[in-house]
Amino acid sequence: MEFKQKPAYKGYQPYSYLVKGKDYPDIDWQDWDWAGRHVLELSEEQEAMYREILAKYPVISLHDHPTFYPRDMSTLNKIYDSMRQGRQFCAYEALAYSNLDCVFDNMMDGVNIISSPGGWKWIDIIHDLGMRLCDIAHQDFLVQCRTVDDILAAKAAGKIAWVPCIEGAACIENEVDRIDILYGLGVRLLGVTYSESNALGNGLKEDNDGGLTKFGKACVERMNQVGMLIDVSHCGQKTAYDAVMHSKKPIIATHLGAKGVWNIKRMASDELIKAIAQKGGVVAIEAAPHTTMSQTRMTHDIDSVMEHFEYVKNMVGIDHVSFGVDCLYGDHVGVHHAFAAALSTGDTAKSTLPYEEVPFVKYLENPTEASWNIPRWLIKHGYSEEEIAKVIGGNAIRVLREVWA
Repeated sequence: MEFKQKPAYKGYQPYSYLVKGKDYPDIDWQDWDWAGRHVLELSEEQEAMYREILAKYPVISLHDHPTFYPRDMSTLNKIYDSMRQGRQFCAYEALAYSNLDCVFDNMMDGVNIISSPGGWKWIDIIHDLGMRLCDIAHQDFLVQCRTVDDILAAKAAGKIAWVPCIEGAACIENEVDRIDILYGLGVRLLGVTYSESNALGNGLKEDNDGGLTKFGKACVERMNQVGMLIDVSHCGQKTAYDAVMHSKKPIIATHLGAKGVWNIKRMASDELIKAIAQKGGVVAIEAAPHTTMSQTRMTHDIDSVMEHFEYVKNMVGIDHVSFGVDCLYGDHVGVHHAFAAALSTGDTAKSTLPYEEVPFVKYLENPTEASWNIPRWLIKHGYSEEEIAKVIGGNAIRVLREVWA
């Protein structure tokens, strides 16, 4: 496969309207392709199908962190300092090599420790969002996305629609009106909880799950009213189920896998997957390191990820599954090790089965590589053009048309 950039990208680098080392710290970010550029091989006929599908249909990642992480992950202070500055560097050039037409960007989220090691503070969430919006405003390759039409227009122009998202609602505290504020600032997706509990309900790290609170129900209702997409990927199973059932509109679990394939807290039960589908929603399969593994593989690779995809597809149908690979640009395994407590990886991804740890998830290491290889895997395994069009973006668009105001 030839590595070509989208022609609409003109070379913009993050915060290039400022002076590096003077206006902000000069941090040595990792190369976006530090682990290599891995591409699944296709036959000549399959390559033609691949090019045709990408030309015709939007490609959407429903959950990613398309920003850089430091090259030097040797000490916690260096990693933490890069996050505390509150100025994430979007990987514009790397995204230009991708097939993405729309990316749901969850920004700093679990590593947003600008003013507190506990993270998720309202002032820090707004700082993160405002800083990124300022950088986005100084370039024209990523286009802030508010409607489905913005996605289609971005594809037609060879650009990428950028959707700012907040992965957990702890930052709204007990203020339902903050949902309106986030929406007004352009946020179009809000997670009910991250792995920790908050005023809305219980996160998936908890030993006990009391379900969606009354305040949580009010927040679900408000998200329905303003046109905010609801995510339950990090909720406890009962809280997630309650949110799905209480919502009058379909929801998307933006980055999950199936307990039926790999039984850890981070994965979804069959009951939850079926409930999401029955309400018209979508389960998007993730690929963050050491999450969507399987007993077939006993390690993490593209085939284990796609085992989750096919499990969900076989259970609820091709209309209710997609992808939110939950990747970043840098050493993702290193990030998990460094932020194990903040990201709750020990509580949510712990397995009772021994498995082979990988240094990176080959073919799905970052948003760019995932956008190449997911459609290629589907083609290699005999999926039709119609089926591929649905799972790479069509199913998401169907839900977005119903949810977004």
